[in-house]
Amino acid sequence: MFKNKSYIGISFIILVFGIYAVPKIISRIQNNEVVKGERLDMVSGANSDVEKLTKIGPAPKFELINQDNIKITNETYKGKVYVLEFFFTTCPSICPKMNQSMLVIEKTFFGNPNFGIVSITIDPSHDTPSVLKAHAELLGVKSSNWNFLTGDREYIFNLANKGFNLYAGENSNVDGGFEHSGLFALVDKNGIIRCRKDDFGNPILYYDGLDKKGVRDIQQDINVLLKE
Repeated sequence: MFKNKSYIGISFIILVFGIYAVPKIISRIQNNEVVKGERLDMVSGANSDVEKLTKIGPAPKFELINQDNIKITNETYKGKVYVLEFFFTTCPSICPKMNQSMLVIEKTFFGNPNFGIVSITIDPSHDTPSVLKAHAELLGVKSSNWNFLTGDREYIFNLANKGFNLYAGENSNVDGGFEHSGLFALVDKNGIIRCRKDDFGNPILYYDGLDKKGVRDIQQDINVLLKE
């Protein structure tokens, strides 16, 4: 009698398991997910850091002259991850700090042919190729993939304000006569502007070149994009 009750109990458990599990198994087969599970999903997502970086959109095309009087375009950086900024050599405020941040980034990725830096002056009337070359030498720039660019003033201002949406403008009331954003743009190998998200899940768009955390964050994300 007790044996019969045991069989009945076991049969009941099997029945309940079948009612619960079979529909899920059928659903996984139909959706081609039969090999997936929570643990496997965690493993498959372990290397998905690149997916956490938002694609903002294509970086604007540009064509300017560098410190060696060589034409540089966005195509020069095709297949490379690069960081871009707007600055000017006589800037008395935020540019020196931005330059130092870029030097930190340059040092981290020095020798990697798939990484580069673009620094575009917003004071092209003063910042000629020779002035930019002297500035690069003063900073101690070593990378051949770091270009300091100059060109037509209106073209550059349109590129900054309408192209990258990184503010740059003249202001006679501030030291140096110009004001601009202290942010860095990060562009992937396919020419797409990329960024991480903030603590609330919103894209940050650009990285703070004046802040240690911003510089650390962009270095981490450069590493991610280089492996993409």
